[in-house]
Amino acid sequence: MKKPHVFLSLVLVSVYSFSERAFGQQPDPVINAPKGVYQYRKAAYDGIGKTYMGREISQVMGHLGAAWLDRPEREQEERTDLLLEALNLKPTDVIADVGAGTGYFTFLMAPKVPKGRILAVDIENEMIADLNKTKNRSKITNVEPVLGTITDPKLAANSIDMALMIDAYHEFSHPREMMTNIVRALKTGGRVVLVEYRAEDPNVPIKPHHKMSIAQAKREMKAVGLQLKTVYDKLPQQHVMIFQK
Repeated sequence: MKKPHVFLSLVLVSVYSFSERAFGQQPDPVINAPKGVYQYRKAAYDGIGKTYMGREISQVMGHLGAAWLDRPEREQEERTDLLLEALNLKPTDVIADVGAGTGYFTFLMAPKVPKGRILAVDIENEMIADLNKTKNRSKITNVEPVLGTITDPKLAANSIDMALMIDAYHEFSHPREMMTNIVRALKTGGRVVLVEYRAEDPNVPIKPHHKMSIAQAKREMKAVGLQLKTVYDKLPQQHVMIFQK
């Protein structure tokens, strides 16, 4: 996920405000992180100089990295087949794929929820365009691209069974605000699933800022009222951490 320029943020705010007025809806409450939640320092390599609960937030890999997201060897490197199995999806599930990017995993999940839908959330217009292009070309009807912001995924309250973030959460520039909004969108019993490269394993060949430990994830999710229920560790390089309220 890529942090948009200030101008783009203002444009998005205007668009959402117009949409809410046009359809007679009330805007969602603005959620701000408590004062002092974030600290700032000189940026380390591949960091942004902003820290949250002791973790420096990483730089983002945006649309320019789309080819890496769709690389042919990804299935074997990450064993996306095992991840899909670990999610234990139900046919009626409504899933938010937050930081969906080009939709690599969005479209793998879609056939598993024929009576549900996938809300493919991203904050880049280019990614949304890619998602729509694939959706239309493949004639997939249960995928809905959603343009979010750096603080809000634009999901309705009590609307989703699962929020999935694959190698995306560590890049959120405003993790407290984003997760508060995601938790608000969960139905009773809903799950938050974080898939992150294992920081505990020095042999995982990923830059340190793009990894996350289970302990760090637990701290950050606890801050928004989530508890770790289980960890699936059969993937070659990533944790699959499943949280619930």
